[in-house]
Amino acid sequence: MTQTFRIAARALTPMREGMILPALLVISMIAALLNSPAYGRGTPDGFADLAEELLPSVVDIRAIQNARTADAPNQPQAESPFPPDSPFGDLFERFRRHGEGNQGPRRREAAGSGFVIDSDGIIVTNNHVIENADEIYVIFNDDDPKEYPAEILGRDEGVDLAVLKVKADRKMKAVKFGDSDKARVGEWTLAIGNPWGLGGSVTAGIISGRARDIDRDSFTEFLQTDTPINQGNSGGPLFNMKGEVIGVNTAIFTPTGGSIGLGFAIPSNRAKAVAKQLREFGTTRRGWLGVSIQNVSPDIAESVGLDEPFGAMVSTVYDNSPASRAGLEARDVILSFNDRRVDNSARLRRMVAATTVGAEVPVVVWRDGSKINKTVVLGEREKVNIAALSGGDPVPEKPVTSQALDSLGLEIAPVSDVLRQEFNLRDDVQGVVITDVRQGSGAEAKRLRPGMVIVGDAKGPVKSVAELRQRVEKAHEDGRRSVLLHVSIDGELSFVAIRFDNKEG
Repeated sequence: MTQTFRIAARALTPMREGMILPALLVISMIAALLNSPAYGRGTPDGFADLAEELLPSVVDIRAIQNARTADAPNQPQAESPFPPDSPFGDLFERFRRHGEGNQGPRRREAAGSGFVIDSDGIIVTNNHVIENADEIYVIFNDDDPKEYPAEILGRDEGVDLAVLKVKADRKMKAVKFGDSDKARVGEWTLAIGNPWGLGGSVTAGIISGRARDIDRDSFTEFLQTDTPINQGNSGGPLFNMKGEVIGVNTAIFTPTGGSIGLGFAIPSNRAKAVAKQLREFGTTRRGWLGVSIQNVSPDIAESVGLDEPFGAMVSTVYDNSPASRAGLEARDVILSFNDRRVDNSARLRRMVAATTVGAEVPVVVWRDGSKINKTVVLGEREKVNIAALSGGDPVPEKPVTSQALDSLGLEIAPVSDVLRQEFNLRDDVQGVVITDVRQGSGAEAKRLRPGMVIVGDAKGPVKSVAELRQRVEKAHEDGRRSVLLHVSIDGELSFVAIRFDNKEG
């Protein structure tokens, strides 16, 4: 919705004689700017010719769920990717299937968009447009009113893309992917799609941002655009002024259900690579490193001696994984991957997933205050099953003697059978158990709680209370503001940097 602001103007006063020359100079400068090649290059006179050229390559998609699937209980629905407490949760809406919920109980239909990438009938769209569909039909944006049935060649939920094959007794005009890495903020864009089932709709705008991380579970970042896109534009192309696809329209932020100028598109370089694999394999083969990672906070950076908080800290290296074979260790901070800077753990996760399985990749890690070069041969991503917490027979209770670690605001004790039973700890967990956390302490600020196990610190594993105390006191004496602890939280390992309290350790 456009808001109109009323601006109060001051009364005009006669221009002083001394201001005439500067004013004329400003006017001349503005005129020169408007006539300059740099200014004119980014302001097209219109989009009619380009739209006319591209429309035949964009299709409307109709996806139908029959009764057996449409009425199935607990049918998964598209959800916001944000956590429940996120302020954006209510604003985000994937382009829902147009008409869903308005149809009868026997049949549901969805409207979406797509585009031809091969004249043999290969079409790209979003996975969520055709997910769970029993029938898929494609309609071209020309004088041909016929609906052509399509089959799914492959789909990728993690990137939200699908590739379709349509057999049609007609010519099909393909479009080309452009280089999304070269797309610049402020460049003009054109979206063509099927908003609200209207078909063949053209809108224009600009690229508003790059590398937007709007979905923590997605294997891609997004281009942001203010090009008006709505429900039904899902899967449609975002073009540059050369007529190249630089993005696949996928999501919008909206409090109203319609466009407010916050649209997001999968970058064309990612879409092109995924579409190629979907055509060849029917699925996407993602690279796998074999580690669990976390972001490097300012406290962690200070604890390990990094000048700035960036990279991805390795909290766990899985056995027999590419990372373990390459010699990566817990506590390493991955600074670069395949000669590209790693800003955070989400960026690394996407870099790895987008890299070819079997590729030899150079990796730079930070370990013990210096950079180390490694080479990793990537495996294929797989689900790693975390061992379930083990039960056991009751054990005789023995008194647990906790010791204070005042500098961190903790009470700690050795791992024992009594504590394993009390906190349901795994049999293979070794270290020091947190039995109490002082209110207002640095440990409480980092949400440590009783039952978590400190398995090590920046120097390596910790086997006893005395060893942990000695290392913490040494760090305190050395003037460090925080200490890095390796903590087992419900069976998952993570590094936590705890600031020292203003007390002796």
